[in-house]
Amino acid sequence: MPVATPDLARHPLTHWTGPLGLPDFSAIADGDFAPVFDAALAAHAAEIAAIAGNPQAPTIGNTLEALELAGEALDRVSAIFWCRAGAHTDKDIQALEREIAPKMSRHFSAIHMNAALFSRIDVLYQARATLRLDAETVRVLEKTWKRFVKAGARLGPQDKARLAAINERLASLGAQFGQNVLADEAGWVLFLDAGDDLAGLPDFLLSAMAEAAAVRGEAGRYAVTLSRSIVEPFLSFSARRDLRENAFAAFTRRGANGGDSDNGAVVKETLALRAEKARLLGYDSYAALKLDDTMAKTPAAVLALLEPVWEKARAKAGEDRAELRRLAAQAGDNAPLAAADWRYWQEKLRAEKYDFDEAELKPYLQLERIVDASLDVAGRLFGLTFEERKGVPVWHEDARVFEVRNADGSHRAVFVADYFSRPSKRSGAWMSSLQSAHLLGEGATPIVYNIMNFAKPPKGQPALLSMDEARTLFHEFGHALHGMLSEARWPSVSGTAVSRDFVELPSQLYEHWLTVPAILEKHAVHHETGAPMPAALVEKMLKAQNFNAGFATVEFAASALVDMAYHSQGEAPTDPLAFEAETLKRLGMPDEIAMRHATPHFLHVFSGDGYSAGYYSYMWSEVLDADAFSAFEETGDVFDAGLAQKLRAHIYAAGGTRDPEELYRAFRGKMPSPEAMMEKRGLA
Repeated sequence: MPVATPDLARHPLTHWTGPLGLPDFSAIADGDFAPVFDAALAAHAAEIAAIAGNPQAPTIGNTLEALELAGEALDRVSAIFWCRAGAHTDKDIQALEREIAPKMSRHFSAIHMNAALFSRIDVLYQARATLRLDAETVRVLEKTWKRFVKAGARLGPQDKARLAAINERLASLGAQFGQNVLADEAGWVLFLDAGDDLAGLPDFLLSAMAEAAAVRGEAGRYAVTLSRSIVEPFLSFSARRDLRENAFAAFTRRGANGGDSDNGAVVKETLALRAEKARLLGYDSYAALKLDDTMAKTPAAVLALLEPVWEKARAKAGEDRAELRRLAAQAGDNAPLAAADWRYWQEKLRAEKYDFDEAELKPYLQLERIVDASLDVAGRLFGLTFEERKGVPVWHEDARVFEVRNADGSHRAVFVADYFSRPSKRSGAWMSSLQSAHLLGEGATPIVYNIMNFAKPPKGQPALLSMDEARTLFHEFGHALHGMLSEARWPSVSGTAVSRDFVELPSQLYEHWLTVPAILEKHAVHHETGAPMPAALVEKMLKAQNFNAGFATVEFAASALVDMAYHSQGEAPTDPLAFEAETLKRLGMPDEIAMRHATPHFLHVFSGDGYSAGYYSYMWSEVLDADAFSAFEETGDVFDAGLAQKLRAHIYAAGGTRDPEELYRAFRGKMPSPEAMMEKRGLA
C-alpha cells in the first residue's frame, strides 16, 4: 500500500511547534524521516524549477533572494536528521544516513548544474557593478556565482555527469567513514576490577569508569572506553604499562582494525575522487580547490605557517623526551619509551617541575560551574542572559535548553547543550544549528547547539572536567556565540558561514576568558567545600600550561601536515597509509608521539568535506586569536566594553558578510604575525 505524501505544512519535522520555536521532538519517530525527506526534496526541486524558469528578467529578488529562501522544509528536516546522526544515532538512522547522503548530493548537484538557473545568476554577477547593491549583497552574489562554478556549472554535459557521480560517491564514503569510526569506538571496552588493575588512577577517573561500566551492564567493575574523557586520563595516570598499551592500541587503531569497519579502502577511494574532482574543475590539486576561498589561499601559504612551527615543536618534544626517559629510568623502567607511555611520564614530569598534578584541578572544575562561567563571560562581554528551560524535550534527555536574551530582555536565540558521552554519539565536540539567524524575508532567530563527550558521573555526583575539557567547552561555546550573535541579512553568510581558516577565531579566542582571574575566582570552586581554587594552585596551573607544548603541537601539526600532503598532490597516493608513514618519516615525526588524528579515524578530513585540506585552520586562527586577546590585555581590562563592542560587531555578528581579513583589520587595526601564537604555545 503506497505511503501518503507527508503534509510539510503540518509535519513535526518541518512545522516546528515546540517551546521556543523548537521542533516537537516528542512527536518525531525514526520512521518519519525518509518520507519527509522525499517530500521536502521534491518541494525544493519544484521551487528551483520555478526560479530557473521564471520568464521575467533576473533580479536580486526573483533569483538570488528566492534561491536563498527556497527549501525551508528541506533545511528543517535536514537539521534535525544530521543532529540525530551525530548526537544520538541508531541502526535505523545510520541506514538512512547511508541512503540520504548520496541522495542529497544528487539533489544539490542538479541545482548547481542547472543551466537556466546559473544563467540567471551569471546575468546578475556580470552586471553587479551597475546594480547599486550593498556590500553584503555583492558578496553573497559573488560567493553564489563562485559556488556554482566550483560545483560544475560551466562544465560540459559529460563532465557535469561525472562530477555529479563523484560528489554522490564522496557523500556515501563520508557517511561510511564516520559510521566505521563510531563502530570501533562503541565496540571496544576494557573492563577492569578493583586492585592492581586500578593502580595510579585518581578518584575522578574511577568514578567515570564505574559509571561507564554500569551503563554497559557491568556494575561493580570499571570500564576504559575510547571516549577521550576516559582514555586520555587513563593513559596519563594508569601505572599498568600493559593496560596503557592495550588502551592506546585500541584508541589509535580506530578505523584500522580490518573487517567491515576498516577505513583503508574508504580513504583510498576518497582521495582518488577528490583529486579527480579538482582536475575536472581546472585546479592543480584538491588543496588548491579547497583553499581558493580562504584566508590562506594556497598550500604554500599553509606550509609557510606550519613548517616553522613544526620544527620548533619537534625540537621542544625532543627535549621533553630526554626528560621522560630520565624519569622512567629513575623509577626502574628501562624499557624503550613508547607512544603509550608519553602521557604517563609527562604527568610525572609536570609534578616534578611544577609540583603540580593535573588531577589537583578536577575538584575545582565542575561541569555546572564551567557552564556558568561560559555564560557569565558572554554576559560581561555582550550583555547576554541565559535562562535554562527545564522539561523541554529535545533529542536526548541529557540535552539542556537555554533561552538567550539580549541586554534589553528581548529574545536573542535558543541554545541547546548536550555534554555527556554515550555509545549513540560520535566522538569529539562540535557546534551546529537547527536554525541559522538571518534577516531576509521574514527572518529567523538562531537555534544553536553544542555537543561534547564528557564522562558522565554516577547519579548524584558532579561531573568534574580537566582543564583541556573546560577549554573545549569554552571553545564550542565560542562557536555557538558566533551563530547566536549573527546580524547577517543573507542566510548563506550568517554566523559560522565563513572561510574555514577564520571560523575558529571566535571559538579559540573565547577560550582565553576561562583563565582570567575574575572568572576563575568566581567559578572554579571546590565541589565539596565551595572554596575557590587556591591562588597557589592557579599560579602553578598557569605556569605549567605550556610545559607539554612540544607534544601537543607535534601531534596536531603532524595531522595538519599529513592532511595537506594528501590533498596538495595532483594525483592521489595509491597506498594512503604508506604515504602517511612516508610523510611522517620525511618530517622526522618522533616515534614516541602519535598523530592526534591518524588517517583511518581522521573524522575532520574524511567524514565529509568540512576540514579536508583545512585542518591547518585551527593554527591559522590561533595566530589571530592570540593577537586578538592581546588587544584586550593591552587595555588593562579583559572585559573592556568598547573593545567588546568592536569584537561583537566585526567578528561575532558579521559572519561572512565581508572578507575575513577586512573584518579582522576593522577589529584590530592590523593583521598579526605568528610570533604571538608561538609565544602563547610556549614555543617562542
